[in-house]
Amino acid sequence: MKAIVALAFVGILASLASALVAMMRGDSQSGETRRQRRMVRALTMRIGLSVALFLFLIIAHQLGWIQPTGLPQG
Repeated sequence: MKAIVALAFVGILASLASALVAMMRGDSQSGETRRQRRMVRALTMRIGLSVALFLFLIIAHQLGWIQPTGLPQG
C-alpha cells in the first residue's frame, strides 16, 4: 500500500515538474501554443493523479486495506 501511494506521489511531482519545464522553456512566439498545450496536459495529469490518489485512499479505507492511526475518535 505504501508503495502505491509513494508511486502516485512521484507521478504527481513528475507531472508538476514537466509543467514547470514546459512553462520555462523557450521564448519563441511560434512554439507558444505547443508549449501551452504541454503545460496544460501535464497539469491536467497532475490533477487527475491527485484525485485518483484521494479516491483510492478513501476506497482503501472503506475496504479495510488501511487503518487510521493517531488520535482516537470520540
